[in-house]
Amino acid sequence: QVQLVESGGGSVQAGGSLRLSCAAAGLTYYMQVMGWFRQVPGKEREEVAIIDSGGITNYADSVNGRFTVSRSRDNDRESVYLQMTSLKPEDTAKYYCAVGPSRGNYLWGQGTQVTVSS
Repeated sequence: QVQLVESGGGSVQAGGSLRLSCAAAGLTYYMQVMGWFRQVPGKEREEVAIIDSGGITNYADSVNGRFTVSRSRDNDRESVYLQMTSLKPEDTAKYYCAVGPSRGNYLWGQGTQVTVSS
């Protein structure tokens, strides 16, 4: 069983920065793909940034160049981070950590709210 613990998020003015963290403990083989999704009320959850076990990343066009996803490992615990810079009001959403053995097959964190004011 994989357990996910998210931290970070909050409120910031446009142009500011935030950093999200997600610590995953449990089945290491399940942590091949890690990343972040976001969702606003009334819309589908969208992929923001993912990183695989080889360090290959993929970003949504809307955040490319502003957000950076990274991961680290400490014994049996893997962590994934999302450094968000030059934040815009349209980045306001609930952000979810995602971990899984393959892309599209995820366990989800509880979500953390990011609010960007203009």
